[in-house]
Amino acid sequence: MIGKKMATALNEQMNHEFYNSRLYLAMAAFFHDLNMEGGAHWMELQAQEETGHAMRLYSYLKERGGRIMLEAIQAPPMEWDSPLAAFEAAYQHECSVTKEFDQLVELACAEKDNATLNFLQWFVTEQVEEESTVDAVVQKIKMAHDAPGAIFMIDRMLAQRGQA
Repeated sequence: MIGKKMATALNEQMNHEFYNSRLYLAMAAFFHDLNMEGGAHWMELQAQEETGHAMRLYSYLKERGGRIMLEAIQAPPMEWDSPLAAFEAAYQHECSVTKEFDQLVELACAEKDNATLNFLQWFVTEQVEEESTVDAVVQKIKMAHDAPGAIFMIDRMLAQRGQA
């Protein structure tokens, strides 16, 4: 059975992950409005991935006998100044999610909850990939310097993203 303090923290993170999914869906809608279907596709897949993260936490809580607490999900922002601004916001968001998982790892250590510590290692590894992947897109858009042809090519590249 999972401890109450750890269960509460994992529930908070699960709800954050559901928010993350909505944030990426909002970004997808932003890209649809710009007729950047590749960017929209990339963000839609990211939203699905974030829902998967939330469900991983949900399943773990259920498996460990923790009470699952679903909360209201705050509405995400809907507008960004540019495609670059949207991806920079996504990168900053992933960095903050990494910190959230670092805090969960610290709590699992403090609670001497080795099962949860082991469970969280998947997320620690995942966050390295998340930050790297989004940063790679940010760097490509920065190289484009708002050149329409280059942005078009990046959008085509984003459309190539496969299922996570």
